Amino acid sequence: MNRRALILALLCLAGASGAGAAQAAQSGVVLLYHRFGESKYPDTSVGLERFDAEIAELKTGGYAPMAIPDMVRALREGRDLPELAVGISADDAYLSIFTEAWPRLKAAGIPLTIFVATDPVDRGFADYMSWDQIRQLVKEGVTVGAHTASHLHMADASAQTNAGEIARSNARFKAELGFVPELFAYPYGQTSLAVTKQVEDAGYAFAFGQHSGAIGPASDFFYLPRFSVNEHFGGIAAFRLRARALALPVHDLEPADPQLAASPKTISFTVDAGVGPLDRMSCFGAGGEPIPPAIAGARVTLTPAQPIAPGFFRLGCTLPAGEGRFRWFGTAYYLPKK
Repeated sequence: MNRRALILALLCLAGASGAGAAQAAQSGVVLLYHRFGESKYPDTSVGLERFDAEIAELKTGGYAPMAIPDMVRALREGRDLPELAVGISADDAYLSIFTEAWPRLKAAGIPLTIFVATDPVDRGFADYMSWDQIRQLVKEGVTVGAHTASHLHMADASAQTNAGEIARSNARFKAELGFVPELFAYPYGQTSLAVTKQVEDAGYAFAFGQHSGAIGPASDFFYLPRFSVNEHFGGIAAFRLRARALALPVHDLEPADPQLAASPKTISFTVDAGVGPLDRMSCFGAGGEPIPPAIAGARVTLTPAQPIAPGFFRLGCTLPAGEGRFRWFGTAYYLPKK
């Protein structure tokens, strides 16, 4: 959701009412960071002053920061979460995670999960952590997840290449940390049904993308959403809107495969019973353009005004849930270039 879509969502806050405790107990939010205080990378970095404000919001706003494995395991097993459950993740093992983010999060008592691509660490890149620094984070309670070895586009690679990446990554974790991670994050958030099955078959317990949305029991636990945080993310109001999101439970998503063979004429899904009337649902495409939903009972059909262009296409749908909160479903598609 871009700035225009965010403004539209914020304008709806006053009219929403009636979010129940049961909704909150079945929802969690994971936030995705990369770099901290590295202003020359605005697409992947967040300013330190802004990050300090976000930590203050998490500490004072009634949130329940959780270790991500605990959150997603509870949701998959049908156990309730605390109100406003939030997890923090950071991808790619950048040095500023160690020097800037973790000291702040540790002081605030907020857990962290990092997803490490092992090749850049092995090569000693200057802006990446070392294995010694990663080991120190593990000793201090940080969860480590896998992110392949070379940070490749997995949906564009062969099954043999992906298997080699996973094996090489796991071997490096075993050698350096003494364990193989149970969490996985797809580089660039890009996957396919074939890649997702390969990741599951490799023994990972959960896997994450880079599309917006809240997590609930109906989520795909091998393509879980995360809200990306960077310099374009917006202010504390945008942070609060996302961190307080509730899961919008959907099933029977079509197209089902995140990797497309061609631009689909429609995208559709069914919303689980119990979330209330769907006539206030809003949906947005990759650039924040509205895609008006057509509602037929519990089935929602979206018809993009323009064909989906080759590349990564994020889709988000929100539904007012009351008390200034929104149910939020997101997914993403990848259309290869010919």
